[in-house]
Amino acid sequence: MEEIKKLDQQCCTPETEAQKLKILVLHGYRQNAEVFRAKTGSFRKIVHKWAQFNYVTAPHKVLLVDNTDVLDNPDVGQAQDEEQYGWFFNRDDKTYRGIRQGGPAIGYDTSVNLIEEVFEKEGPFDGILSFSQGACFLGLLCDLQQRGLTKHIKFNFAICFSGFKSQSWPHLKYYLDTLELPSMHVFGETDKVIPTEMSEALALCFKDPLIVRHGGGHYVAASSAQKHEYQKFFKLQVLQKRYREQQEEKQNE
Repeated sequence: MEEIKKLDQQCCTPETEAQKLKILVLHGYRQNAEVFRAKTGSFRKIVHKWAQFNYVTAPHKVLLVDNTDVLDNPDVGQAQDEEQYGWFFNRDDKTYRGIRQGGPAIGYDTSVNLIEEVFEKEGPFDGILSFSQGACFLGLLCDLQQRGLTKHIKFNFAICFSGFKSQSWPHLKYYLDTLELPSMHVFGETDKVIPTEMSEALALCFKDPLIVRHGGGHYVAASSAQKHEYQKFFKLQVLQKRYREQQEEKQNE
């Protein structure tokens, strides 16, 4: 508790800047790094004392849709230009829907390889933050890491906004064991894109998940109602990072 108070009293000095959590960010389907960065500005302001964020764009370009009403829906948060990307597709025509049952996972391995490369070249990262399909992808990465199937990917916590479990056939072998990684799961009670029960199902794959609900829909909520839970989670991750570093220093003495 005293350590938490000390964190609150510290500001952005060069020392605390160096101690910030370094977090990789995975956007949603039909988005890109730039679009999602713009949509998470309010969230970053809430936690900027304790974290810095690196946004990455998924490797697969998404087929454009003719239904502009879908793209104009602010609850979906999709890019309104040709730079729309996804982490994998769950139908042979290279489309994707989170609520779709079964189907392939086209391009999934390519996305995993991309994240391996990002960790190798730009890491290490303390944690990963994600939204929608990005959060679905993050759940799979958590499982791969726990089973020792990643090379460079190594992180200590997961944050999922509007996440869900992949229903693709190749991914049914995932989620068999409880994921030990600390995690925070945020989703809206009126989400019309990913039903609440799907986000709850992903959260329950983790041990002791922090679940933050809000009354909105399919977006990264960043109001005063969520501020306390967000900041508490980030402060705890900073303390755990410091503890790990202290333990490593002792081992190297």
